[in-house]
Amino acid sequence: MREAISVFDIFKIGVGPSSSHTLGPWKAALQFLQSLKNQGKLDKVKSLKVLLYGSLAKTGKGHGTDVAVLLGLCGEDPVTIDVNEINNKILAIKNDCSLTLDGVHKINFIVADDLTFLFNESLPYHPNALSFLATFEDGNNICETYYSVGGGFVVKENESIASKDIVQLPFPIDKSEDLSHWCMKTGLAIHEVVMENENAWRSEAETRKGLLQIWKAMRESIYRGCHQQGMLPGGLLVKRRAADLNRKLIAGRPYNDYESWVEAIRAGGNDFKYVLDWVSCFALAVNEENASFGRVVTAPTNGAAGVIPAVLQYFIVTDNALNDDKIIQFMLTASEVGSIFKKGATISAAMGGCQAEIGVSSAMAAAALTESRGGTQRQALMAAEIAMEHHLGLTCDPIGGLVQVPCIERNTMGAIKAITASSLALQSAPDFAKVSLDTVVKTMWETALDMDSKYKETADGGLAVHIPLSLSEC
Repeated sequence: MREAISVFDIFKIGVGPSSSHTLGPWKAALQFLQSLKNQGKLDKVKSLKVLLYGSLAKTGKGHGTDVAVLLGLCGEDPVTIDVNEINNKILAIKNDCSLTLDGVHKINFIVADDLTFLFNESLPYHPNALSFLATFEDGNNICETYYSVGGGFVVKENESIASKDIVQLPFPIDKSEDLSHWCMKTGLAIHEVVMENENAWRSEAETRKGLLQIWKAMRESIYRGCHQQGMLPGGLLVKRRAADLNRKLIAGRPYNDYESWVEAIRAGGNDFKYVLDWVSCFALAVNEENASFGRVVTAPTNGAAGVIPAVLQYFIVTDNALNDDKIIQFMLTASEVGSIFKKGATISAAMGGCQAEIGVSSAMAAAALTESRGGTQRQALMAAEIAMEHHLGLTCDPIGGLVQVPCIERNTMGAIKAITASSLALQSAPDFAKVSLDTVVKTMWETALDMDSKYKETADGGLAVHIPLSLSEC
């Protein structure tokens, strides 16, 4: 039995730049703290070492893995932390040569010595692995290993799904054919089936409230990113572009907040020559925030965080859809497609390349847009298939290990492909489709297995090795 996946597993509020390399290790550190507390040993820790393996080591600096682990060990929450204080908190740890575990137990900790990047070592279960080695005052010690498996999901070594609480869903879904079966049997739309499943975890009111909080974080990242200028951190000297593009496209129309901004955009009309510019602007904005250690939503990952917000924002503007019901419907449908890819393939670039991030997010957005515009369940799944089909084989080759080039622009491409896929599906009859969504999920996984590891988030191949910049410069 595969793990039941909630909409709030797919969409998580966190800090950039990477769900696998930032949010996942951060959550692993928090889980390790909880493990120590469960054993009654948190205040008995004398020293601690952290080991980063494989992909986490190779691109860890660029992705802020070291920063995430340190903040997690301090007990900071990625959902609520003041992102403007991150640099100060890390500087204090380094200057004081100490770490306060969970904010209550202070130990000596020299970052250069006690947090180790093992560039040439990898553990078999997953490329994104990290271990915590704690020594206690009585001389005993423990070692716990965690894997960041994509999208902010974390698996503890030797912990199986069977060891967790299994939620019995009214409509269990592993594949798209399962989803189609339940839709046909019940007459429910995709988002309605997903909401019924969410009711197994919490009330519908709680789910709606949580999804609107997710959307609030998404729209804030869009709006904030459209009004920030300067260079992105990390050494690549990448200039932020969303603010300049927003200023050009808004053409002087006045606004003072998100809602009036949407109206100002709509007042400019839906001239075809500007639509794709706006979609690109929305996606750039989110991923420039992500690259700046800003707050974004995994959708289903941080590296692909701009695709779904950009397509949803496009839908809101073009279809006058700024209302809670439409936004919630969009997100429920998108989440189920992401869940199907996670169960049948991967949403980790370290496992599958960028097809697992931008490709999956594009498929999620395509399905959600299609159903939101009145498409049938089969058309929605057809749109998801089309979007992924044209991302198959996409590699992950971040320059300098930073989630900037080519990652930021890829979000614009993923968003535009999602809109195109939706348009094609809405004008097509699924009966004549040659490829099913389940077939493309299987194909994506096989492609991931065949892909050389140097094209999987290691910065060992592709664009990463053809730009004259070393990791030491970042």
